[in-house]
Amino acid sequence: MTTLAPPRPQRPVEGMARRGLAGIAAAGFSGAAGVVVTLLVARALGAASAGTFFAATAGFVLAGAVVRLGTQTGLVYWVARLRTQERTHLLGACLRIALIPVAAASVALAALLWFVAPAPLDSLALFLPLAAFSDAALAGTRGYRQLRPTLMLERLARPALQVLTIGALAVAAVSTPGPYAAAWVGPYLPVALLAGYALRRAYLSMPTPARRPGHKMYLALRAQFWRYTGPRSVASVAQLALQRVDVLLVAALGGLAAAAVYAVAGRFVVLGQLANQGISQSVQPRLAEALATGDRLTANHLYQIATGWLVLVTWPLYLMVITYAPVYLGLFGDEYQSGGPVVVVLASAMLVATGCGMVDMVLSMAGRTRWNLGNVTAALAVMVVLDLALIPPFGAVGAAIGLAAAVLVNNIAPLVQVGNALGIHPFGPGTVAAAGLAVTCFGVLPQIVAATAGTGPAAVTTAAALAFAGYGAGAWRMRHRLGLARSW
Repeated sequence: MTTLAPPRPQRPVEGMARRGLAGIAAAGFSGAAGVVVTLLVARALGAASAGTFFAATAGFVLAGAVVRLGTQTGLVYWVARLRTQERTHLLGACLRIALIPVAAASVALAALLWFVAPAPLDSLALFLPLAAFSDAALAGTRGYRQLRPTLMLERLARPALQVLTIGALAVAAVSTPGPYAAAWVGPYLPVALLAGYALRRAYLSMPTPARRPGHKMYLALRAQFWRYTGPRSVASVAQLALQRVDVLLVAALGGLAAAAVYAVAGRFVVLGQLANQGISQSVQPRLAEALATGDRLTANHLYQIATGWLVLVTWPLYLMVITYAPVYLGLFGDEYQSGGPVVVVLASAMLVATGCGMVDMVLSMAGRTRWNLGNVTAALAVMVVLDLALIPPFGAVGAAIGLAAAVLVNNIAPLVQVGNALGIHPFGPGTVAAAGLAVTCFGVLPQIVAATAGTGPAAVTTAAALAFAGYGAGAWRMRHRLGLARSW
């Protein structure tokens, strides 16, 4: 594997830390809101009814991945590419090429689910076109390097509205899953309207092109767009299936109560994934531009800096939940305490995954969407096979083992591919520094406190205070190595 030194010019990362920090903060809010929703539903409905809610919302999110058709990656890639190559006269055509099929597919699938899906998924289907359009429109704005609409709408507004509406139902002591599902999906309506407005503003922010694409040029762009996006469409469904199908399999093979335990125990994984998205969304357009112009030095530099930040943000969470799994699960109620092994298995796998960085996105931005499809499909196959074999005898723990194996496949395989094909890798000085600092402060130190003082509230508070104090001081001392001092 070829090791590339960071490029001397720092312009490619100017402002990246500020945007990355904004993305992390917004992702943190979204993740916290998700935990609050899980907590409210788990306590208000009980394990069995909560399992119905989690299964229905998982089905809705999976259906949304199907009808987005991969445009959440394709639009960022092509809008950034057309802008960089000064082919802005094709931007309007690119947006139409992406959004019209998404609208048609989402309406068709929504109609099908309305007639065949069980309650409460059938009523959620009415909001499927809104969810698909909002995701595609926000992806388009990111292609214009406009991250604010995604942060404000997807990361802040929608989660906040979900907490408010579901919280109101919990206060009113509503005890059936249907109203909670409706409250969860309702915020997609205002978000979709505002996302469309944001995309229109982004499109109009650029000078009106002097020429319009002809029919042949339009057909050529459409073929190129879907040749790139088509494999990513299938891969995005498989990627989301890695996050959602296991809940459905546990519900089918182990019961709704086991599905609720699994969903609650693995909720912390979503926090890490949101942090990954928050960082990668700030880097994605710049990475696409660098790879579009063949600037692999800059691409490698961006990849390594972003990986260091991802480790810096997520490893404390994973290491702490490993040490204090019973404390974490106790927040949701005593009936979820059996999920301790699930927490340990998933957290261990996520340490490896985040250490590889946003490797699947790097592969996609390099145009290797077919490789990405192969990796995700293989990972999904591994998970399903292991789930079918392990859930009946081991329940939620079997599902955790299946997901952990899939996560490893889905990160190690593309890591080897980007190293061999592009000569880039995530293991820069910032990544190594962040990993060592996290293990020391949130791995070793809490284990020492737990061994000497136990896991009571006072001991947990003391360990957290010492860990964060040491972490903050260490990050400040190593800010240059972490790429934080020169990328604001």
